[in-house]
Amino acid sequence: MEELILRKADLNFRDEKGYTPLIIACYNNQFEAAKLLIEAGADINAADYGGNTALMGASFKGYTDIAGLLIEKGAQLDLQHGNGGTALMFAAMFGRNEVLKLLLKSGAESNIADARGQLAQDYAALQGNEAGLMLLRSHADSVNR
Repeated sequence: MEELILRKADLNFRDEKGYTPLIIACYNNQFEAAKLLIEAGADINAADYGGNTALMGASFKGYTDIAGLLIEKGAQLDLQHGNGGTALMFAAMFGRNEVLKLLLKSGAESNIADARGQLAQDYAALQGNEAGLMLLRSHADSVNR
């Protein structure tokens, strides 16, 4: 990868699904590759053709270290994919509660609704993620004080 970067390869090249090298690296838990790509100038907020970003992929998979790297390097927390889902919704839906905590601590909005009107809390409840639901409710309570 370093050689490709030195040769000025397009770091934001998209395959037939719109995946960039950064999206693929993050989705496949390749921390060092993700870090290298970000440091070389890859678009941290690039989305595939469905609107999914690297942060959404890391949230879906539960890769807290990669989510932390993306957040530290400036990933937008509240981007929405084609159906309006966010990284926070992915973390809530799939029980990735460490990522959920990280996103909330970093300022992710918990009151964003998707195209069906569902919030992250709704996804946590629908999937039986009681711990995630408690985190989201506690966060909402602290914001509303």
